[in-house]
Amino acid sequence: MRPRVEKGCTPAEAREILDLGEKGLHEVLREAGRLRTKRHGDEVELCSIVNARSGGCSQDCAFCAQSSRAAGGAPRYPLLAADEIVDAARTAQDVGAARFSIVTSGKAMRAQAEIAVVEEAVRRIVGEVGLAACASLGCVDRDVLERLKAIGLTRYHHNVETGESYWPAVCTTRPYEDSRRVVRDALDIGLEVCSGGILGMGESLDQRVELLVEIRDLGAHAVALNFFNPIPGTPFEGAHNIDPPGCLKVAVAARMLMPDRDIRVCGGREKNLGDLQPLLFAAGVSGLMVGGYLTTPGRSVAEDLTMLRDLRLRPAPSRARKA
Repeated sequence: MRPRVEKGCTPAEAREILDLGEKGLHEVLREAGRLRTKRHGDEVELCSIVNARSGGCSQDCAFCAQSSRAAGGAPRYPLLAADEIVDAARTAQDVGAARFSIVTSGKAMRAQAEIAVVEEAVRRIVGEVGLAACASLGCVDRDVLERLKAIGLTRYHHNVETGESYWPAVCTTRPYEDSRRVVRDALDIGLEVCSGGILGMGESLDQRVELLVEIRDLGAHAVALNFFNPIPGTPFEGAHNIDPPGCLKVAVAARMLMPDRDIRVCGGREKNLGDLQPLLFAAGVSGLMVGGYLTTPGRSVAEDLTMLRDLRLRPAPSRARKA
């Protein structure tokens, strides 16, 4: 079921936010923070992931260390065993994560033996660990989503990465519509969806709004904002066009455009915001990924928890759904 879309700002107004100067940014921060508090109170939902199958991807995404165009650097290994995935979930639970996602490289998981491992892991994450189970397995077929939902998967994560008009510069091995299809399939069968993209890969401000509008119109429950961290050996290693105020403006625009959604920040916040990370919550952010990302480390979870305590915020409890 798609979430009810409450009244938000228009795309034109979101575009104006991205152009604001310092004084204007301070003004919209107050409104974005008010909207976040109205919907989420003092809770911040923490999520964590496991890179369950790494490297060797046939896709040519220009930002990714695991892609066919990357010149090494990313670890390469087959799918982890269910025990290893569940152990990672227990570690995430110990640091306060409410959600845990199984993430795999590649265009789509289709091997039945691998799907069976993910199914076992999802059952145990929900039943034994007690976390909300999520997965990001690429552009999988609808029947895979149905199987995972039946055993307790709460949310499917699939980023569209950027606006459609910038997609040809990012990836040439699959059409943009493939990502739309998997998001729609997940929503149609009753899964929640987290979808987002990467900001700062060389796209224009108009294309940033295009990405946000795409996610809004698809109906994703959660919006994942990643701020670009260039990785050596990738085609985009020299691309970077976002600064700390730009990160905050994107977060504000997302909150204003989608006041009824969960706006979470994932990769790149440490590099792109540094000591300004606490301002993300004033900018409307209601969730964080903690404990590191796919191929790049984050800062320590202890630092993130201290930041929340200092801001009088608290990690949201898990809302696991048993089959």
